[in-house]
Amino acid sequence: MAKGNLYLIPTPLGDGNPSDILPQPVLDRILHISRYVVEESRTARRFLSAAGLKGHIQELELRELNEHSCESDVESLLELFADEGGNPTDVGLLSEAGLPAVADPGAQLVALCHREGIRVIPMVGPSSLMLALMGSGLNGQSFAFCGYLPAKSEERRKAIREIEARSARLGQTEIFIETPYRNDSMMADLLSTLKPSTKLCIAADITNEDETILTMAVKSWNRKTFTIGKRPCVFLILA
Repeated sequence: MAKGNLYLIPTPLGDGNPSDILPQPVLDRILHISRYVVEESRTARRFLSAAGLKGHIQELELRELNEHSCESDVESLLELFADEGGNPTDVGLLSEAGLPAVADPGAQLVALCHREGIRVIPMVGPSSLMLALMGSGLNGQSFAFCGYLPAKSEERRKAIREIEARSARLGQTEIFIETPYRNDSMMADLLSTLKPSTKLCIAADITNEDETILTMAVKSWNRKTFTIGKRPCVFLILA
């Protein structure tokens, strides 16, 4: 049976108007897809409405794929790629913010599509990781994304020391993220663990009105009063 394509649909990093942030081909593609795999239905409906489907949301089929989904849930999504008559149907994959399948459970669906021979089509949109790296002034020639660090402070400080050592050994920028409500505890652990000369970039609320991108040595950060708060944030270091 023929299958449709999987389109990886980027979303804004904040509450901005999609037409101000996303390329026109992305907005055009959204108008021609009626089946979506999303991380959270409520926010997906809000985005799709703002992106041009206002008044048509009830006509869409939304299926959730998130951290609570099991392997059988992911496998069941294959049925979306063809209609009841066996005709191929395109599917859109949405993340909560930015690019789908990057630090995102949607990667499971992308992997499944590759196994099943379904074409995967990534579309252009904002990446908080790349925008943070661009704005950091740190090494953009050699870098690594470390995902989330451990939640417990002792384990997190150990991970920070290991990441700093790798950065010093390879001359490589290390990029990582945190759940917004732990931003300030992460910042405290970074400032108490990193060497004074290590460069630290804080990139918060990227593409939003309150965007903050600051890079300085840890010794300079320790002389500064700064609170991130519960804002989406990317952390970068270069030892």
